[in-house]
Amino acid sequence: MEKQAGLGFDAFQRWRRPIEVGFWVALVILNAVFNAFVALTDHPGVDAWKPWLWEFSSAIMILALIPFVIALERRWPFRLDTWRHSLPRHLLATIPFSLAHVTGMVALRRLLYRVVGLHDQFGAHYGYEYLKDIRSYFLIIALLCLSRLWLIRWQGEARLLVEPDDRQPTEPIERPERFLVRKLGREFLLNASEIEWLQASGNYVNLHVRGRDYPLRTTMAAIEERLDPARFVRVHRSYMLNLDYLAQIEPLETGDARLTLRDGAAIPCSRRHRAALRERFGS
Repeated sequence: MEKQAGLGFDAFQRWRRPIEVGFWVALVILNAVFNAFVALTDHPGVDAWKPWLWEFSSAIMILALIPFVIALERRWPFRLDTWRHSLPRHLLATIPFSLAHVTGMVALRRLLYRVVGLHDQFGAHYGYEYLKDIRSYFLIIALLCLSRLWLIRWQGEARLLVEPDDRQPTEPIERPERFLVRKLGREFLLNASEIEWLQASGNYVNLHVRGRDYPLRTTMAAIEERLDPARFVRVHRSYMLNLDYLAQIEPLETGDARLTLRDGAAIPCSRRHRAALRERFGS
């Protein structure tokens, strides 16, 4: 079962971008179709095609703005420990979001009306539309947060092993030899020696193991103190490396270096850390 889950996640990662794009397109289209039928019911005397134009002009602009919201959520992630910091920024972001949505929506409607030879009477009711756009903006944020939680659960999340299952300490807590990984409701042990490299990512450090990333809720500085310095070395502000998996050091003209691992992965090495790495190998 563990192997099947891993294969499923790997397949998802290969198709992640088209799956995510398809999800947002399908969601927005379904919402537009539903709203168009509601508008037809609420306006029985209107030409049948007009509610479809109204709703799909809005849908097109929402789709165009979703990458903007995704970028802002990555910049100011909405998590339990960051929401107080992020909320005011996202509230401010709803203003340009709504302005772009309403302006683009009205422009599309006017253009289509002129194409069919009709005189449009559309006005940009920014205040009224803003109240709806706040809801749309934070619905997108909520879906992004839920998808992140789901991916972490599917992919697996690591934590420091503080206490062994048999209640008998087998290693010093200060430098753990194993991590506890939770995935799909199951738990298993991950040896520190299996970690090939680590990468800082916001409030997490991703532990890279056999092509998979397990996010650990910590900072790079904190985890560096907990790992064996004879095996793990800092090579960049955002990267640490297990020397057992290093295959090649490629110097760059900038003074930095590119490190190639046994599995073919490449990670950066800054100029300052490159000198320390060379000293480790006596060169």
